[in-house]
Amino acid sequence: MIQTIDLRGTRLSPAELLAAVPRALTDVAVASDVAAELIDDVRTRGVAALLDQAERLDRVRPEHVRVPAEQIAEAVAELDPAVRVAIEETIRRVRLASAAQVPPRLTTTIAEGAEITQRWQPIHRVGLYVPGGKAVYPSSVVMNVVPAQVAGVTQIALASPPQSHFGGRVHPTILAVAGLLGVDEIYAMGGAGAVGAFAYGVPDLGLDPVQLVTGPGNVYVAAAKRLVRGQTGIDAEAGPTDILVIADETADPEFVAADLVSQAEHDELAAAVLVTTSPALAANVEARLGQLAQSTMHSERVSASLSGTQSAIVLVDDLATAAAFSNAFGPEHLEIQTTDPDAVLENIENAGAIFIGPHSPVSLGDYAAGSNHVLPTGGQSRFSSGLGAYTFLRPQQVVRYSKEALRTVAAHIGALSDAEALPAHGDAVRVRFVGE
Repeated sequence: MIQTIDLRGTRLSPAELLAAVPRALTDVAVASDVAAELIDDVRTRGVAALLDQAERLDRVRPEHVRVPAEQIAEAVAELDPAVRVAIEETIRRVRLASAAQVPPRLTTTIAEGAEITQRWQPIHRVGLYVPGGKAVYPSSVVMNVVPAQVAGVTQIALASPPQSHFGGRVHPTILAVAGLLGVDEIYAMGGAGAVGAFAYGVPDLGLDPVQLVTGPGNVYVAAAKRLVRGQTGIDAEAGPTDILVIADETADPEFVAADLVSQAEHDELAAAVLVTTSPALAANVEARLGQLAQSTMHSERVSASLSGTQSAIVLVDDLATAAAFSNAFGPEHLEIQTTDPDAVLENIENAGAIFIGPHSPVSLGDYAAGSNHVLPTGGQSRFSSGLGAYTFLRPQQVVRYSKEALRTVAAHIGALSDAEALPAHGDAVRVRFVGE
C-alpha cells in the first residue's frame, strides 16, 4: 500500500535529499487560472457572482451571503453541550499559548537623547477562512480567531462555504463557535471567490477589503491566496495536510500507524511519512496501516493517501539522517518518537509544529493542546511558520532623537549621503543647524 524509500548506506547532499522527498503530483499553479476567473468574477459582479459560484461549486444557493445575527444566536443555543465544553476548553488553551506570542514594547537607548522603540502594531481588519468541504472544522474557527483577538485585531470577518445539508447556511457548529468568540461578521462563501471577496471587498454586500487573509483550504484557496498577495497579506498557501514521524525501534507501531492514518483521513492528497532506523518497526507499521486503512470510516480516502506518491516509509541509517530528511521535507506536523527525542530535536530546523514523545500525537495539536493547527504545508515550513498572534502583528520602529543627539551623527549622515550621491539627504539634516 505505502511505498518504501531505502536510504541506508547513502550519504545524500542537501539537494539530493530534497529530490528524495515524496510529494504529491499537484501544483498550486495548476489551479491559478480557475482561481483567477473566480476572483475576477467576484470583483466584477459582486454578490451575484458569489451566489452563482455557491450554486455551481457548493451545490446550493444561500438565501443570505452575510449570515444574519439570528442564525448565529440559534446555532449557539443549539450547540451540543459536550462540544461546547470541548470548544470552550480549547479556546482557553489556545488563548493562553497565543498570549505568549505577543512581544513586549521595547525601547533601546542608542545614545543620550537617542531612542528607538520597537512596537508591535495589530492589523486592523482581517479575513479568516474556515474550510467546509470533505470535513467541517469548528476547531479552525478557534485557531484563526483567538490569536487575532489576542493580537488586538479590531475587525474580524469570517467566511465558510454554504452547506447544502443546511439549506445554504454555514455549518451550524462553525456558526456556534464563531458566536461563542463574539464574531458576528460571517459570510456564507467559499473557495477562491471568498478569498477574492476578502481581498477586494464586495460593495453591494457591505464587505470592506481586509488587510490579511488567513486560514487553510484546498488547492484553489491556496492559488487564490497566491494571486491576491500584494493586494492583501496572506498567512501561507495552505494545501493538503502532512505528517512526518521520526521513530526508532522503541516506538510503538500501533501509535505510529494510528497517527499516520489520522492525517491521511483529511484528504486523498494528504502526506503520511515515517522515517525510521528500524526495519522491524517499518514492517510492523506497514502491516498495521493496511489493517487500519480497511477499518477506518474514511477507508477509501485513507487508502488513496497512503498509496500516493506523497506518502512513504523511509529507512535511514541513523537519527541524524532522519532529522536531515525531515528538514528537507519541511513537515507541517513532525512527531519524534525515539529513546531520546530531545537529542533529535536539536537537529530539527524546519517544522510547523513538533510533537515530542509517544503521548503527544498530532491529534492533540489539532484540537486541545493549546498550539495552533493552522500550519505551513507542502514543505513551506522550510521558510514560513504557523499561524499565531504574531501573524496579526507588524513590527514598527519608532525613532525619537533630540537635537543634540542628531548633531552627534550629522557629519556621518552627510558623509554617507554624499557617498550615495544623494546630497539632499544630508541637507535635510544640515538645515536644522543653520546659523549655529
